[in-house]
Amino acid sequence: MFDGRWVVGDVRRPDGYWVEFRADGLYQHARDSEGQVIPWPRIMLGIGFTLGGKYPSRGSYSMWGMLGGLPGPWKGRFGGYLHMTLRHPYEDWVARFDRHPRWYPGAQLVLFEELLRQTGVADELHLLGDRVWLGSVVAQLAPRRPWTQRSLRDAVKRARKIAPPSAGEAAS
Repeated sequence: MFDGRWVVGDVRRPDGYWVEFRADGLYQHARDSEGQVIPWPRIMLGIGFTLGGKYPSRGSYSMWGMLGGLPGPWKGRFGGYLHMTLRHPYEDWVARFDRHPRWYPGAQLVLFEELLRQTGVADELHLLGDRVWLGSVVAQLAPRRPWTQRSLRDAVKRARKIAPPSAGEAAS
């Protein structure tokens, strides 16, 4: 959360890339353009997440992506990407974001990835634009450190179920 907005990436870099979860859709801020809003209904099949490389050879995190969170010369370097397929017109779309210097434990990264997955499967991506709902989910997941796939899935499932959508903030 930055200045009351849910963002992925380093919003403090004026010349950087970051993505904001808004009620009307995903907003991609780019250094060389005004930005672009992708309305939630255009997103099909959920949102994928990679850290480091646009298309890592194994899994969702490249070596560079993990190095970007460590102290030293790589701190805050190397970004990530949100991957999605859009409809009307149909196209693959990638939203780039720059990593900021804060270290995110691996558990938080996989919880974020699982939240994107489950929310997409439930066809409820618009809830990511609901600040109250997303805030409630994040508050429940932040202290968690799941050790197994099952505990990861269950933690996100419980958090999604408990979090109440706010009235009228995110358009479905």
